[in-house]
Amino acid sequence: MQALKLYGISNCNTVKKARDWLETSHIAYEFHDFKKLGVTQQLLESWLAQLPFDKFINRAGLTWRGLDGDIKAGVTDNTSAAALMQAKTSVIKRPVLEKNGKILYLGFDETAYKALLK
Repeated sequence: MQALKLYGISNCNTVKKARDWLETSHIAYEFHDFKKLGVTQQLLESWLAQLPFDKFINRAGLTWRGLDGDIKAGVTDNTSAAALMQAKTSVIKRPVLEKNGKILYLGFDETAYKALLK
């Protein structure tokens, strides 16, 4: 049994595309809406041990663009990035696809998902 988990926000278009693709492909997964359920420090530490913190910050999103310049400038390492991601979950790049705690893919790309999951 796969322990496939998709993290994101249910009203995000990229997350919707990923979920639609998984469902159309009949791939079982658990969805974690971090807008509703949040993210734990432990989860963020696990992710940040796998990928650099700057990969997780969605600098193109409205949440990031709406932040004060001092807050943006203060995101310089895993600790500051994790604090921001916990406080403002919308700033996390999404979706995060993981299996058994290992990140498989950050974002959504149909070709990448096919290669990873088919």
